[in-house]
Amino acid sequence: MLQVLGRSTSINVRKVLWLCAELELPIAHEAWSGGDRSNRSDEFKEWNPNGLVPVIKDGDFVLWESNAICRYLAGLHRRDDLLPTDLRRRAVVEQWMDWQTTQLNNAWRYAFFALVRKSPTHTDSLAIEASVADWTRHMRILEAQLQRTEAFVTGGEFTLADLVLGLSTHRWFMTPIERAHLPAISEFYERLSTRPAFMQHVRNGVP
Repeated sequence: MLQVLGRSTSINVRKVLWLCAELELPIAHEAWSGGDRSNRSDEFKEWNPNGLVPVIKDGDFVLWESNAICRYLAGLHRRDDLLPTDLRRRAVVEQWMDWQTTQLNNAWRYAFFALVRKSPTHTDSLAIEASVADWTRHMRILEAQLQRTEAFVTGGEFTLADLVLGLSTHRWFMTPIERAHLPAISEFYERLSTRPAFMQHVRNGVP
């Protein structure tokens, strides 16, 4: 049975849990906190030297990095609808996945840790303001894309791009900020909410 290691409050662990539910995979979920001040971090780092979650163990195969895990599971189970085999269609899906990780998540991180996590190291009001502004700028990019597709991020069908960006969209709505009016994103959020796995692992009251 596939093992998924990582606390379910982690946005990256929730990507994997949501995908496993979409794939209807039986899993053993263990709520490791990895290198985040865990007294088991040395043991955990034997699996991921970065000390971060999620990690999966598929038999004797160990894999870390949430997007890599999602690509592996979609490929393993031949879900070409989630990760197309056509190189150009796949590249567009992966483009948005990587944008979520490298651009969008970096934009919201300071504001989220300040306003939701109440982190004592994220109290600079100017930094919070700058993070919210940058977050809004990035969400406008997503808004424009969703206005073009009128459905999901890369077109009319749900893919891994929607899965990873669905997590960030959820945090957008769960963070106490003054949000810009982005109707396509609101519709996207409600569209995702028709999926039982999204309601179970994402829109479940956890920011």
